[in-house]
Order: sequence, then structure tokens, then C-alpha cells
Amino acid sequence: MQSNLVMFPNAEAAGKSTQTQERTATKYNSAEQQFIELLATEDLDNKLDVEVAKVNEFERVLSMAICAAYQNGCGDEPAHRFLQRILYRINRLKLFWYDDLQHYTNERSLYLHSCRDQIEAAWQEWELAQIDVAALQQLDVKQGLIERASFDLDPPLSDDSRYIREEMTEAGYRHLLAIASFDGLVEGSRLSRILGGTANEVQCTLVRVLLEEYGNGRLSRKHSTFFAQMLAEFGMNTEPEGYFDLVPWEVIACGNHNFLVTERKRHFLRYSGGLTYFEVAGPAAYRNYLAAAQRLGLSEAAMGYWELHIREDERHGRWMLDDVALPLVERYPNQAWELVLGYDQEKLMGDRAAKAVVRSIRESE
Repeated sequence: MQSNLVMFPNAEAAGKSTQTQERTATKYNSAEQQFIELLATEDLDNKLDVEVAKVNEFERVLSMAICAAYQNGCGDEPAHRFLQRILYRINRLKLFWYDDLQHYTNERSLYLHSCRDQIEAAWQEWELAQIDVAALQQLDVKQGLIERASFDLDPPLSDDSRYIREEMTEAGYRHLLAIASFDGLVEGSRLSRILGGTANEVQCTLVRVLLEEYGNGRLSRKHSTFFAQMLAEFGMNTEPEGYFDLVPWEVIACGNHNFLVTERKRHFLRYSGGLTYFEVAGPAAYRNYLAAAQRLGLSEAAMGYWELHIREDERHGRWMLDDVALPLVERYPNQAWELVLGYDQEKLMGDRAAKAVVRSIRESE
């Protein structure tokens, strides 16, 4: 009896906690739907007074989510998910999706930009607090980049890597493809936003990377085409964002971060450092996925994207380090530490996203 008396209050508290979480999740879902309606409102900035009730409720939930995700230290998962999804819905307007032109009616809305800035300000402060920026500012930047790239080119296998290689089922592999399609079907698009400007060797190297991502202008060779072929092999949805609701917030955050650092040229060094990590470290992750596909006995079409990326990203990684990052250290000696910041931040966010993906796969299996 004593054991029951001790445990009953805890069970009751757990039940109340679950109910609170469910109510909160419902609020976030409702607020996101309200935001979607606002996005589709013709001439939104001039109709805010008409939509005042909807706007006020959305802003109330937005403020609540920012506090829950970034200011109270508890790392509220539903709040992170809500904020990253809202931010992504704003950011994606910077790309053209070959859809209904009316979808872009609020592309330059000041209200949407204010929502974006409100989320980004709190989110970026939270992200940067996880990195010792002062220590990075004291680094020998060239040596720091070279050492990091050398390690990340062929890192030791983690427990999650071994799980993917040795245990993940075919159902888990399909789940991986669904989540990865969020980036795989539009990859390289954000890189295009920083290519304009004065011609030099760094710019030309970045253009070469983009051209290879885009199959040198041939759709049949574009990397996203190979990803779509993997999806088609399983009869899966090949439309971009087709599995958006499956994507963990940690993965969406990586995309939103890339939108930020490509949109603001002041962050050019951060982006270049981040892209250096992405290209250097990519083959190691793709080898895990390829090993899983081979173990499962899948067809060439079901794994072709990984094989392509292993070959090309090994080359891209060398380009990014030798022809982009290190020359930028020479060009911007006083701000060169921002390259390492971008590199480390991309790695931190990428590792966080990778863990979330594996967690999602395990849950799906």
C-alpha cells in the first residue's frame, strides 16, 4: 500500500503533464494554420487590421514559443518545431518552386520580415551561446581549419553510424529517404544566393560547386534527380517538401540557418566555413547510408545518389578548403575566425540533426 501511495501522485502528475503538452501542441498547430492563412492573404500588410484577431492570436503563441524554446532553458521540443516551421515558411519564399505565382504575393511583406527577424534574433542568440566564440577569435585560423577538415574527412564511427550501417531496416531506410528529401530534392539552391558580385577565384570555385550540384545544367545529371530516383524506386513521393511533416525541427533549423547566412552578405565568411564542413564531412555520412543500402540488397537506383555524392563531395571538400576557405583567411585576416565559427556551427547543428534523424528512424521502426 505504501508503494501505491507514493506512486499515485507521480502518475497523476505525469498525466497532467501529458495533457498540458497535448494542449500546447494543439495551440502550436492551430497557430501555424493561422499563419498559413495569413501567408495566403492578398496584400497582407494592408489587411492586418482586418485580420487583427488572427494576427494577435498568432503573435501571442509566437511569443510564448520563443520564451519556451530559447529563454527558459528547458529546450521545449514543440516550441522549437513550431518556430522552425514558421521560419521556414517565410524563408522558402526566397526560392522559386514553379508553382502558383499567387503563392508569392507576400514575398516582400514587412510583416513577414518582422516575424522572421523576431524568431531569428532569439534563435541565433541561443545557437551562438553554445559556442565559445571568444576562443575561436584567438585561433590560428588556417591551422584550425586544416585540422578540423582532416578529422572530419574520415571520423570514427559513432553508435548512430553503426546503427545505420548494421541494424537499420528497409522501412527505416525509406524513412531516412523521406526526411532527407527535404534537402535532397532542392539541394544547392541556397548556394546560388551568394554567387553574385565581383569575379575572383573564390567566386569561381563556388560557381563550380553549384554547377556540379546542378549537373552542369542537365536535369538528368542534377543531384536532386538522383535523389528523386531513389524515392521513385520505393514508390515514394518525389515532390519537394512531400514529407515536410516528418522532418525533425533540428533538420529544418539547418535549412533556416543556411537561408540566414546566404541572405546576409555580412555572414559570407560564416557561410563559406559552414559549406566547407558540409562538403568535407558529407562523404562519411553518405558512406553509412550506402553501406546500409548494400547490406539490405537494394538496387543501384535506390542508392545512386549516395555513390554520386561520395565521389563529388570528396572533390568539393578539397575545393572548399584549398580554394575558398584558406584564400578567404588571407583576404579577411581580421575576420577570418568567422570561417571557423561557420564551420563549427554547421558541424554542431548537423550533428544535432543527424541524432534527431536516427531517433526518428528508430521510432518509425
